Amino acid sequence: MNTFNKFLIASLLTLLLAAATVVVAQTGTPPRVVEISAKKFEFTPNVVTLKKDEPVTIHFTSTDRAHGLLVKAFKIDLDADLGKPADVTITPHEAGSFAAICDHYCGSGHGNMKMTFVVE
Repeated sequence: MNTFNKFLIASLLTLLLAAATVVVAQTGTPPRVVEISAKKFEFTPNVVTLKKDEPVTIHFTSTDRAHGLLVKAFKIDLDADLGKPADVTITPHEAGSFAAICDHYCGSGHGNMKMTFVVE
C-alpha cells in the first residue's frame, strides 16, 4: 500500500471518528453500526430497518469489485471497492420505506441490485 492510500485511509477514519464523536456528544451513546455488503447483483442484507431519529453508521463494503450505495432520501452516495470500504453516519427523521440502488454498473443483473431501508 502506497503512502497516499495510507493517508487517504487515515483521513477517512479520522472523519468517521469525528462524526461519531459529534453523535456521542449529542446523544451520549455511539451510533449503531449497520454493515452492508455488496457483490455482483446483490446487497446483503437487502432490507435494513432503522429507527426514526436514531443515529446509525452505515459501513459499506464490496466483496468483488466497485459498487455504489445510493439512497436519495438520506443523501447517501457511497462508493466501495474491494478492500476499500466507505462509511457514513445518518439520522433518519422520517418513517417509511426508502429505495437504495447500486450506481456502478456491474453486469447484466445490475438493474436488479436494489435494497430497502425501512424507518420505523
